[in-house]
Amino acid sequence: MDNKEFIRQKGSVENLIFYKKAVCIYDITYYFAHTYLQKGDRTIDQMVQAARSGKQNIVEGCSASTTSTESEIKLINVARASLQELLEDYKDYLRVRGLQQWKTNDRRYLQTRRVCATHNDTTYYAAAIKERSDETIANIAITLIHQTDCLIRSYFNRIKQDFLENGGLREEMTRERIKYRQK
Repeated sequence: MDNKEFIRQKGSVENLIFYKKAVCIYDITYYFAHTYLQKGDRTIDQMVQAARSGKQNIVEGCSASTTSTESEIKLINVARASLQELLEDYKDYLRVRGLQQWKTNDRRYLQTRRVCATHNDTTYYAAAIKERSDETIANIAITLIHQTDCLIRSYFNRIKQDFLENGGLREEMTRERIKYRQK
């Protein structure tokens, strides 16, 4: 590593698929909460804030990643936890209204999983959800949350491997200082 790479720069958060999915989840949730929950229901704010926290903590964690792997992991894990909270809100919505959470062998689930795996653009969902029922939208959000969680877990594995191979900022600083002194 030369001095130009002393502090490794990571790519833009906008290029991360799990961030793109988190944006979709936020936009779907905003629409869903304001369309299907009664005005004044505290769940509206709770769902929107959980979705926002999922998205925003990914941004903050990735921004912190340049100098702190620990901060990156903590903040992205907060995002993950917020999305898990949101997942429970969607499950609760379906359960208390007698609606179905689609099982993994349900054809609707399989189709939704395929669509959500290939679409990471919020404009796609903005158009699609306006023509769907509350049950369908909740199941789309549930599917996206599961996919995002899986991608975040894979990202954690990459962060761990990178840390094991390269160390953290302090180790990079020490290596660079030793190289400088040896010149």
